[in-house]
Amino acid sequence: MTRVAGIDCGTNSIRLLIADADDGRLLDIVREMRIVRLGQGVDRTGRLAPDALERTRVALADYAASIAEHGAERVRMTATSATRDAANRADFVAMVRAELGVDPEVISGAEEAELSFRGAVAGLPGVTPPLLVADIGGGSTELVLGGAGEPLRSHSMDVGCVRMTERHLHDDPPTAEQIAATVRDLNAAIDRAAQHVPLTSGATFVGLAGTVTTIAALALGLDHYDPEAIHASVISTDDVRTVTARLLAMTHAERAALPVMHPGRVDVIGGGALVLRTLLERTGADAVVTSEHDILDGIALSLLP
Repeated sequence: MTRVAGIDCGTNSIRLLIADADDGRLLDIVREMRIVRLGQGVDRTGRLAPDALERTRVALADYAASIAEHGAERVRMTATSATRDAANRADFVAMVRAELGVDPEVISGAEEAELSFRGAVAGLPGVTPPLLVADIGGGSTELVLGGAGEPLRSHSMDVGCVRMTERHLHDDPPTAEQIAATVRDLNAAIDRAAQHVPLTSGATFVGLAGTVTTIAALALGLDHYDPEAIHASVISTDDVRTVTARLLAMTHAERAALPVMHPGRVDVIGGGALVLRTLLERTGADAVVTSEHDILDGIALSLLP
């Protein structure tokens, strides 16, 4: 049995998984998430903000201590959308090297998609391929179609909950015009994605990451965030529409009061919900299968010999 540690640093959150790997399966030892908003303002400035880098450094120092405490033999950290886009990503790399002792891998959208697909499939036994996996992040959304022995087809869209919120959803709650502008932006991105990934193939639609799991928790009417209840739940497209409309009509305080809402998602969940709703409508899927396993699991699995 091998003990591995994977770190996923995205636009909105940084997450750690320490797990024992045996026969291609993972047994969680530590699974943790911090909202650090590394991508704060990147869509506008093209640079990682100093306070965002510092928030990330503090979280990473804690993660490094946890990795040392639990004796992980192999460590891999990947960084995704915000870091790909940043002119000063060398500052980020130097900070990670100093805190963690390894370099972060600033992976491409295609690599991100493949890791997300691997993590999702490993965590959803029994789901029938082909699968269309949508990993909705802060700065980007990865779409991957695969299964049934076919090569993976993927595309990374520069749309995510943070990017859409910063770009369009400026009022609280957002105006109808701001919502319409977001949907236009999303449809243009999906049009481009459809040139690379067939989106009306009848594949099972699988949704990953915090936007999807939070919407699932709301659709299920949970009184607290329960990963076991959320994982592998099937949420109808109609229910996603209902939850999205509800979130977009709420104020910040009303969203913050929802018992399943992580504080770091309060201001961006509306943008993420629009990404999920628009994807479901454009693909013609009647439901989303929700996965609590995603790129983080894929990173850990990639460390197996």
